[in-house]
Amino acid sequence: MCIRKKLFLLSLIFCFLAAEISVQAQNKKDFRAINTPLRDWWNVLYYDLTIEPDFNTQSIKGVNVITYERVKDKQFIMQIDLQQPMRIDSVIASGVSVTFSRMGNIYKIDLFDAFLYNKNQKGAVFIYFSGKPKIAQKAPWDGGWIFSRDNNKNPWMTVACEELGASSWFPCKDFLDDEPEQGMKMTIITTKDLVGVGNGKLLSKKKYEISEDQIVKTTVKEKNGKTITKNKVITQKFDTGKTAYIWQITQPINAYNIVPYIGDYKEFTDSYRGEKGILPLDYWVLSYNVDKAKKQFEQVKPMLKALEYWFGAYPFYEDSYKLVESSHLGMEHQSNIAYGNKYQNGYLGTDRSETGEGLKWDFIIVHESAHEWFGNSITCNNMADMWIHEAFATYAETLFMESTFKKENAEKYIIGQRKNIKNDVSIANGSGDMYDKGANMLHTLRQWIDNDNKFRQMLRDMNKNFYHKTVSEKEIEDFMASASGLNLTKFFDQYLRQTKVPTFEYFIVDKETIRYRWKNTIPGFDMPIKTSLGKLVPTNKPQKITAKKKIIAAFSVNPNYYIEVKKVKKMSSR
Repeated sequence: MCIRKKLFLLSLIFCFLAAEISVQAQNKKDFRAINTPLRDWWNVLYYDLTIEPDFNTQSIKGVNVITYERVKDKQFIMQIDLQQPMRIDSVIASGVSVTFSRMGNIYKIDLFDAFLYNKNQKGAVFIYFSGKPKIAQKAPWDGGWIFSRDNNKNPWMTVACEELGASSWFPCKDFLDDEPEQGMKMTIITTKDLVGVGNGKLLSKKKYEISEDQIVKTTVKEKNGKTITKNKVITQKFDTGKTAYIWQITQPINAYNIVPYIGDYKEFTDSYRGEKGILPLDYWVLSYNVDKAKKQFEQVKPMLKALEYWFGAYPFYEDSYKLVESSHLGMEHQSNIAYGNKYQNGYLGTDRSETGEGLKWDFIIVHESAHEWFGNSITCNNMADMWIHEAFATYAETLFMESTFKKENAEKYIIGQRKNIKNDVSIANGSGDMYDKGANMLHTLRQWIDNDNKFRQMLRDMNKNFYHKTVSEKEIEDFMASASGLNLTKFFDQYLRQTKVPTFEYFIVDKETIRYRWKNTIPGFDMPIKTSLGKLVPTNKPQKITAKKKIIAAFSVNPNYYIEVKKVKKMSSR
């Protein structure tokens, strides 16, 4: 063997071992947040997913055709994520069967025979899979497939997997920072009496009368430069009497948003004239709930009008807006929102703010739709930064109220939400406070900016700048600082990375003098606040202000800041 060939083989072995170590480490952590050498060399372009669930066995089978592009040379071991107990049955690439092996929730697929070794080359991998997916015990919070029955005892199936990951049920690149930028197609195979609803728009409906074979044609370039076309027949068996519902989504989509619904659905439609023209509104509900849905979903248009005003045009006009009745409360599946609020206002008929304001509108319609902007169009590239999704979507509830009712109603609502804040873990460490505390953080920043037009423009520009992109926490923080013209470093450190609530302490020295300062804050925190004495800029050191006796006695702080206000009996001048 020549020295050059030996060196080449040694380099391949070294790369393989490095990747093996990385994959082993990844299996011990959140594999959705960590990239590896086995998946950073390729970029997802398109998914063509076929899924067939079996209600009786609570199992699923299908094929995912992943079209990808190389972004690095030479590597040929591809990582595909698929969580146990789901399994890959076979893999076809370039018209030939290729080998693969499993390591925990990760498969390594050997594409050496696919003849695609160089950067910018494009290829496709056919991955056939089957198994019994994890069953959700308390969807949507714990994640997994839901096999239930509707009131007429018909099978009713779907999946919710935001935290668990899409690889809990189909093979994919389960990495937040890589979305199929050309979109996807989803084919849902159902029994003849059930309907399959997927993301995007319905392309076609096809009835299977006989089992069919699929011919894969792949053009490859051999090492000698000769281009040939290889044909391979893949037997794809479908039982007679079944129906395929084929859905197309044209925009980038995060894997956990890819969701089929199977049930006794009926469709009705509407349209909304918005900022980008006519937006199709598509509603799929259980057959016996059509009348209820038509009445409750009248809230969709006012919601879209309010959120477009604050955030800009709905981000997925090309793929429509859709609500699908679900057996669980709800999820923000892109252009395919799960609705399970039982056709009532509030949060399952309750008001999370306990002010009465939350009973004036349907929580799931507003909150989950807001995720189309923050979560689906603007997507965090790390699960640790999910506050980017949830803080803005929760604050959208307040913005919707302000546009639809009155500003004082909205302020009453968000102040009421504070009772839900625990301050046990910081938002940056994944606390559930990312919802209500995150929203109150944004409301507090709005008070600091003190210009609603500027605040609104910041939100709209954010959606324009990060349209259909994955982002980091730092990118969002830097953008908001630049757009507001404020130094927000200490502000975000305090509200995102601390659990302590800033405390404004004040001491009435005499009939004309007040001392005040920030307590319970990080060093350098100097957010100004609006008070009955005008705008004050407290620091960690005591300051003072003088005024007339009656004004001093009636001193107050604007309640729209998420802070604590404490009157103390003494305060030194230092």
